[in-house]
Amino acid sequence: MTIVQADVLWRPEDDYKVKPTLEEGVIYRPDILTVIDTVIDSLSGDLRELNLDIHDHPELKYEERYAHDAYTSFLEKHGFEVTRHYLLETAWVATYTHGRGGRVLGVNSEMDALPGIGHACGHNLIGISGVAVACAAKAAMEQLNIDGKVILLGTPAEEGGFGKVKLWERGAYKEMDVCLMCHPAPGPLHSISLSSCLAVIRLEIEYSGHTAHAALSPWEGKNALDAAVLAYTNIALLRQQIKPTHRVHGTIEGNDWAPSVIPDNSKMYYYIRAPTTVEAEETFKRVVPCFEAAALATGTKVKVTRGSTGNELLQNKVLGAELSDVVRKKYGVIDYEYGISGASTDFGNVSYLMPGLHPGFSIPTIPGGGNHTRAFTDSARSQAAHDATLVVSKALAHVGMRVITDDGFLHQVKDAFKGQKNDST
Repeated sequence: MTIVQADVLWRPEDDYKVKPTLEEGVIYRPDILTVIDTVIDSLSGDLRELNLDIHDHPELKYEERYAHDAYTSFLEKHGFEVTRHYLLETAWVATYTHGRGGRVLGVNSEMDALPGIGHACGHNLIGISGVAVACAAKAAMEQLNIDGKVILLGTPAEEGGFGKVKLWERGAYKEMDVCLMCHPAPGPLHSISLSSCLAVIRLEIEYSGHTAHAALSPWEGKNALDAAVLAYTNIALLRQQIKPTHRVHGTIEGNDWAPSVIPDNSKMYYYIRAPTTVEAEETFKRVVPCFEAAALATGTKVKVTRGSTGNELLQNKVLGAELSDVVRKKYGVIDYEYGISGASTDFGNVSYLMPGLHPGFSIPTIPGGGNHTRAFTDSARSQAAHDATLVVSKALAHVGMRVITDDGFLHQVKDAFKGQKNDST
């Protein structure tokens, strides 16, 4: 197996139409892949139009009403049974069934954008990828008379809203045998990444103090802003003693502050990240005393509220091996370094609960223009990024169709899930 650890990221000036050197060998059911390639290529123009439409109408978490309508209308036109406002206001589901019985392939399409910078995480690309995979699977089942079902789930609020977790809790994933999706990021040309991501613990911290005139009688006050600043400093110093693979970061805000008034309130939002959920829990135990010590030193009161925990990605090893095989023989290279290895996703929670695969895929970016930058917003709109999305979609559709058509393969997938889950807890 060839594994590429490239030093050079794909830049906009690179000629991505120069094809990579591929490995020789036989793939599973080339007749299915022929259908997949043909269908996704034929849909490229329509998907490009949908891609740009979503990109030009960015919406924040749980506000994806335009995207909801755009995706559901598109899928209805392509023969899917669509349920709008599925379990959550801006979620939706599109299904197609061929024959009777058969396995069930699940796919996710994300929709939300970021405040102020739009689709700076490329969810417009993730959304059309899900559509491409579902349409390809539908065509393969129709043309080759394969029994099975595909469920495409439109998932809101990945950016901090844990939309997939809420959908899981409401039963949206219960029928799926596996679930697939992908995510764009900087990376080497033609690369698809099987890296994991970071687990994350979200915290809200509130300090309560007492106001006073900041010049006339400051000794009468208890400064909640000082508490937040001290906590911020405590954590900054703690970073020297935590592993370099861990991240602790956050913001400070408050209400009704004025230079002449000792602030009686402050609020902090913090994320703790680590390569595994177990490691994040250990760092969490060290971070909380930083907040408590700041309250003690300033005479304020502190309330630490723990929000949702996001698990790292458990990339199913059997699904990943199949993706790697078809990518290396037909489309490009596989890496284990890039993707969203330094970020987090609510699909990590899904991968803890059922077999899942969430590869990253490279798109052209400028230096300093990675995810969550305005430059990445521009990159996510490029033709090259669109074309890369279709490539990873073909590979994912191939993996999904093997799930539907190969019972022995699916058995291996489920065994791998059980083993990986046991290893992670």
